[in-house]
Amino acid sequence: MAEGGHPGRAGLRMRDMVGAVVVLLLIIGVVLAWFGGCSFSPGRPSVDQASVPSADASAALTRAAGSVPFPVREPAVPKGWRANSTSTSPVGAGEVVVRVGWLTASGKYLQLSQSGAAAADVLVKETGQARTPAADGSVEVDGVTWTTYPSRRDEPAWVAELDGAVVLITGSAPESEFRQLAAATQKATPLAR
Repeated sequence: MAEGGHPGRAGLRMRDMVGAVVVLLLIIGVVLAWFGGCSFSPGRPSVDQASVPSADASAALTRAAGSVPFPVREPAVPKGWRANSTSTSPVGAGEVVVRVGWLTASGKYLQLSQSGAAAADVLVKETGQARTPAADGSVEVDGVTWTTYPSRRDEPAWVAELDGAVVLITGSAPESEFRQLAAATQKATPLAR
């Protein structure tokens, strides 16, 4: 026996170890139940839509339109889409890229990036490539041709030029939702500067 009347580690039995594991699992279960947002989803991750942050895409795009030298569009996205991110960062020689991301009706993600920089610079920045990726096709949406490129995590990137601005869409959503965002962006009138 160890000092203080308690058995040493060598004296612990399997029953004691199993008891300790059960207590730990109960603690973990209580923590997960309390904080929610986590669920067991074999095969693929799932997202608790209520726990995803929201963003004010309209305000972010309006602010950006007043401070950048290229036309910024605010697409009227389909009902059920929720903006969850906005950002602006430098790209190329003295230009910026303005981004808005949405969780779509399918539960997937799409991001719209707009910039006055060269398409090659925007592609490198937004696809995470070391150099400009090679185009792998094109799609036509309501008379506008979008060139397709590989992007992060095997996601596609669609690129077009609208009124002198480079517009790029990327994400995990299905092609039908890419087309919805492309059409909405094309139809949107550039915001006032």
